[in-house]
Amino acid sequence: MQYIEHHPENDPQYKGLTVNEGVSAPPIVNPYLQKRKQRRFLTPAEYVEQIRKGNITVLSQAVTLTESQKAEHQQIAQEVIEKCLPFSGQSVRIGITGVPGAGKSTSIDAFGMHLIHDRKKKLAVLAIDPSSERSKGSILGDKTRMEEISREANAFIRPSPAAGSLGGVARKTRETIILCEAAGFDTVFVETVGVGQSETAVHSMVDFFLLIQLSGAGDELQGIKRGVMEMADGIIVNKADGSNVEKANLAAAQYRNALHLFPLPPSGWAPKVMTYSGYYKIGIHEIWDMIDEYIQFTKANGYFDERRTAQAKYWMYESINEQLRNHFYQSPEIKEALAVKEQQVLNSEISPFTAAKQILDIYFHK
Repeated sequence: MQYIEHHPENDPQYKGLTVNEGVSAPPIVNPYLQKRKQRRFLTPAEYVEQIRKGNITVLSQAVTLTESQKAEHQQIAQEVIEKCLPFSGQSVRIGITGVPGAGKSTSIDAFGMHLIHDRKKKLAVLAIDPSSERSKGSILGDKTRMEEISREANAFIRPSPAAGSLGGVARKTRETIILCEAAGFDTVFVETVGVGQSETAVHSMVDFFLLIQLSGAGDELQGIKRGVMEMADGIIVNKADGSNVEKANLAAAQYRNALHLFPLPPSGWAPKVMTYSGYYKIGIHEIWDMIDEYIQFTKANGYFDERRTAQAKYWMYESINEQLRNHFYQSPEIKEALAVKEQQVLNSEISPFTAAKQILDIYFHK
């Protein structure tokens, strides 16, 4: 046994007391670690080529570029989207919304398996995930709740954080739809966070808007916003299984009565109300027959193309609004003026309206 010389405890006068040599500290950096090569970004043409071949990895990278805030990433992303545009527009886009706990993810899992196996479709699921108002973080756990389709080769699941900027995320989701369609996905689901203005944003980018409801949750119409029901092209009552079948049928009857109070939508389609069970996969086939009937109906009367044209126009103006807002708040001159005017408003020296006008005058150099 080797003793450490400089330790006084090893002196012969201290019988029976020894200090052994310690283990040398391991290096902080793993000596076997190889330096990771920095990933090379593809050119826009290479991105498009791989996306057209159905390369899911490159598709995911392109979506990440689209969601990035960096100017250089946005430049590449916009070029990729422009090049993918001629190959888009061939899918059926379906928005899915409902209150939290209504079973949206479970239903999407069931719908997806039906589409992939029974109808031989390729499915892309784009989910707008709620973000924490405090931490700004998101769980992005949709894949864990879609156990079956997440293992399917013909399914692509992509959650995006709402991150307090719903309009921006919704615009990027619309751009992601273009990329997915160019990759050969013929059915696209867009799932909302289920609260707030997300329904309006998603409704403005889909062909069919599906509202999922629950039965046995108190007054069936109490928690329903008139606006959401007016947007819905179809309402389905989930968890119609076991002892809950009667309640689900009663809820469906109440929704049908409520829909009679609304005028007929511009599409000319009278929204239908159906019951089903996402967990037990009961009634899935019938729901899809309804959606097919709607698509055929709107294509026949011209509303399908009319709606897509109106959506393209809507997102052009939304993009202009977003760019103007970003340019305004990123201006150094405006940032400085905002700090001053904000303090004056807090000190009750000027009104909020006067402060806003003065800041806008600075922006427009009046």
